[in-house]
Amino acid sequence: MNKYITEVLDKVRLDNPNEPEFIQAVEEVLTSISEFVSENPQYLENGLLERLVEPEKVFMFRVPWIDRNGKVQVHKGYRVQFNSAIGPYKGGLRFHPSVNLSILKFLGFEQTFKNALTGLNLGGGKGGSNFDPSGKTDEEIMRFVQSFAIELSKHIGANIDVPAGDIGVGGREIGYLFGQYKRLRDEFSGVLTGKGLTHGGSLVRTEATGYGVVYMLTNVLEHLEETIVGKRVLVSGSGNVALFTIEKLIELGAKALTVSDSKSTLYVKNGITKELLEEIKDLKFVNRGRLSEFKDKSGVEYLESQTPWGIKADIAVPCATENEISEDDAKVLSKNNIGYVIEGANMPTTSEGYEVFRRNDIVFVPGKAANAGGVAVSGLEMAQNSQRESWSFEDVDTKLKSIMKNIHRQMVENGTTEDRVDYVKGANIAGFRKVADAMIAQGVV
Repeated sequence: MNKYITEVLDKVRLDNPNEPEFIQAVEEVLTSISEFVSENPQYLENGLLERLVEPEKVFMFRVPWIDRNGKVQVHKGYRVQFNSAIGPYKGGLRFHPSVNLSILKFLGFEQTFKNALTGLNLGGGKGGSNFDPSGKTDEEIMRFVQSFAIELSKHIGANIDVPAGDIGVGGREIGYLFGQYKRLRDEFSGVLTGKGLTHGGSLVRTEATGYGVVYMLTNVLEHLEETIVGKRVLVSGSGNVALFTIEKLIELGAKALTVSDSKSTLYVKNGITKELLEEIKDLKFVNRGRLSEFKDKSGVEYLESQTPWGIKADIAVPCATENEISEDDAKVLSKNNIGYVIEGANMPTTSEGYEVFRRNDIVFVPGKAANAGGVAVSGLEMAQNSQRESWSFEDVDTKLKSIMKNIHRQMVENGTTEDRVDYVKGANIAGFRKVADAMIAQGVV
């Protein structure tokens, strides 16, 4: 590995000793671009990599709110503005008990390269809170979100930082955030994406990440002269990404075998039907229930306390959360002759798991490329907001397909060696080049 990169990695580990997710993300990127950087010495100058791995700004704040019993609760709030070299900070807000600075820095770092891959002029950022929305009433969530927005509003703006949703932050939460921001700043602007259609949202935004994952999968298969029709696919998670991934898989003729949550997996041997998918959507999006409610449903095998990764299939699409595929999971998938792993979540495969896939020549597409459809349509939402327009579903979907095809092209161009595409290397080099060239052009800032 390049000596300079080794030194930068050592410094990252030393400066961030309690941030394993962030270190993992930095190691993955810098290791894969080492040869490219060595061959292009302009990237070895002016502390470029040291600047690249350090967020430009980090805001931490307390979020007090009053629960249904009149008791004051206090949570931590964060916004990490990682890199603005190619545009305003852009990245989601996550509300989940696991949220901490390490996770948000890793997500902001990944977001920087993901946004660069889309071809849109968007920088990287991420934020959120260790607040858990599950089990809370709408009124409690509104009070928490409004308190969170009071501090967040000081640091965001349509041309500064444009947050969106992530785990625990959907249309309801974005709506409350937008309303409070508008009230505090007395302006109606495209400061948030993932908004409802009544107040500046975009068609396809809800479906975008999941649809984009499948569009990426079709590009990968076409490059290898294969078809998606009839492919058996394991999908983890049961949020927007997972369920709209399944929707598009069904539409294109694949068989989605599984859906999961933190407690269980549902396995449908012959593939999830449109009718069952609608029932799961209603359970998750409307009633906010658990998959255990389907344990006695005919044709569904309920696997309590199990993940999908022990089931034989052609393709794995992890859509739940970071590091959900361990080394052991990867070994089981490899033993079962999985052919493709397309990451729907952000860094859902551990470093050890990825090494298993790499050694076994399994086609692996990283989340920063495969799940970029969400932020791509967020960028399209920003464009509609600035023009005061609303585009049709077909227009946005066509643009999404084009963006995902272009991301695949970039990975092939930057990651092909000896007639084989290293999609991790291709994604990281392509994203790095755009961000690094912009940083060089702007001087040491």
